[in-house]
Amino acid sequence: MKRDARRCFPAAAGNCRLAACATRAQSGLVNLNGCSALITGASAGIGREFAHQLAPRAGTLILVARRLDRLEQIRDELTAQNPNLNVHIHSADLSKQDDVSGLGDWLERERISIDLLINNAGLGDRGAFATSEPTRVSDMLSVNIVALTLLTRRLLPRMIAAKRGAILNVSSSASFLPLPGLGVYAATKAYVSSFSEALRTELRGTGVTVTALCPGPVHTEFDSVARRAEDADQRPAPAFTYVTTKEVVRAGLEAVEADRAIVIPGAVMKLAMFIVRLTPMPLLRLASASTSPSSRMASSSDS
Repeated sequence: MKRDARRCFPAAAGNCRLAACATRAQSGLVNLNGCSALITGASAGIGREFAHQLAPRAGTLILVARRLDRLEQIRDELTAQNPNLNVHIHSADLSKQDDVSGLGDWLERERISIDLLINNAGLGDRGAFATSEPTRVSDMLSVNIVALTLLTRRLLPRMIAAKRGAILNVSSSASFLPLPGLGVYAATKAYVSSFSEALRTELRGTGVTVTALCPGPVHTEFDSVARRAEDADQRPAPAFTYVTTKEVVRAGLEAVEADRAIVIPGAVMKLAMFIVRLTPMPLLRLASASTSPSSRMASSSDS
């Protein structure tokens, strides 16, 4: 269904928005035109770029992040550029389970249906685990694992009942190998990738798809937020390994529409991860041992 063929008003959210994403359901593909998409970590970085790339196509965007002022700014930008777009914003700290539950309750009260769930919010921390801040570690586990899992659990039954929907989990190339200095972050992303693959298999035949987006280094706020003061002199990853947020988001959305299980943006990282998957674990351990505590592959966004 083309977006201009039938206007999706909030009162008609249930059927109109869902119908648009079902255009290619029988072929196993997802059509994002006119869909209703929820994006966590939407106030910066990859999440913000998701909002901008989806805005010309979506019928409704639901933007979730901690920083309400940023969400308001993005909403104003998007609606000015896309007058027919419905934009809802919701401030939530996804490190707190009450806020995760509150987000689900708010969606139900507002009768907002979700066709596309983009679990993008994430936290990182660089440096030795032994000197890490326990509160930071706890928040990282809560946002990267618990919030993603609980929000998916909350929204999934309606997608299954509607026999259509898509879930895009933003993981990381860090999920494919042990990374000293990013041990907890990499482990949380390994969970995201594994969970995505398992859930995808569970949902086969339901009309709901699951994709894991696994970028390598991306220029976002991750470094400024995750880097500790004592690691300020650590070198970043080589410039040729980086991809832009635009490339990451474009690859993610294309993967959703093509119903791919995993996508790794960028030719360099695709090749690197192909080699990693063929490399015996003992060799990976040796390679990891030679890296600095601020080793390299990470992507993140505001939570």
